Amino acid sequence: MQKRKLGKNGPEVSALGFGCMNLAWAYGPPVDKKHAISMIQAAYEKGVTLFDTAEVYGPFIDEEYVGEALASVRDKVVIATKFGFDVDPKTGKRHGLNSSPEHIKKVVDASLKRLKTDYIDILYQHRVDPNVPIENVADTVKELIDEGKVRHFGLSEVGEATIRRAHIVQPVTVVENEYSVWTHDPDHEVLPACEKMGIGFVPWSPLGMGYLTGKVNPSTNLDPIYDLRASAKFPRFTPGAIQANWPVVEILECLGQCKDATPGQVALAWLLAKKPWIVPIPGTTKLNHLEENLGALKVHLSKDDVKEIDDGFASIHLQGARAPEELLKVHDIGANLGTSSANGHGLSPMPRNPIREGK
Repeated sequence: MQKRKLGKNGPEVSALGFGCMNLAWAYGPPVDKKHAISMIQAAYEKGVTLFDTAEVYGPFIDEEYVGEALASVRDKVVIATKFGFDVDPKTGKRHGLNSSPEHIKKVVDASLKRLKTDYIDILYQHRVDPNVPIENVADTVKELIDEGKVRHFGLSEVGEATIRRAHIVQPVTVVENEYSVWTHDPDHEVLPACEKMGIGFVPWSPLGMGYLTGKVNPSTNLDPIYDLRASAKFPRFTPGAIQANWPVVEILECLGQCKDATPGQVALAWLLAKKPWIVPIPGTTKLNHLEENLGALKVHLSKDDVKEIDDGFASIHLQGARAPEELLKVHDIGANLGTSSANGHGLSPMPRNPIREGK
């Protein structure tokens, strides 16, 4: 298994991680516990060492799957989880965002129990809380690191201003934003910021919610209840958009024929070719898809190959935003195309009492 280091000060992990969300939620009914555990363990046996989860996946059960599956190899893997939503521990219902220091500490203690561990390798803020200064969030995570409960601090769906503000209080190890062949939002400010600050980058949805595999077409039946792409009305997953955007898949298919690779493998190889500190986390519920994803590590794309994909994508008028408007609104300023955090402070409010570096 190829290895990569997540930024200047991050852990060394497998070049491809495993996104565990699909096992409990998102693109269909949750799989049963036995199958979920077997998938996670299969990924580990094939060399994967980075496993990504969150309290909100399920909610809660995804962390339980990860904890049970990896308990016997805990010291050989890197587990990433997330806080940031206000989830009722009894009903599982979400009540907006919550990154108050007290809430973060409660969530971490609960996550540690579900994950069957005494430390979390990477703790992400899942979404920026517009009511809590990022400095307070970073300072809270710093306390958790000092206590030994957390090893690295991460941020998700953030822009450059928020990254920089947090980084002053507690160095940010990794950023996790959506990034793929058909979603280039991090290019304009987030990736350059990560490179300047020595921060690793983990693209979520590296296969475009499955679309870039070429296995989603206008006749694909998306479950209206259990499949987020249908239930939340993602604009790129209407039958019309699926058909209109097919040229993106054709670009991957064309290059894949030369590389003896599937469209999905080319899409993952494109990400791996971008920067050596990028580690995609494709997820799946099927063993053959896991094996196909890992096959991307054998696909080498030259600079000319990457340019061919980028130029081809630039010539396509993509139909549909990457997410519904209500979800885009909770992304940080600078995380979405068309927004910029330059000369601003991001979505997070400024602190009333500035927290000094190294407090």
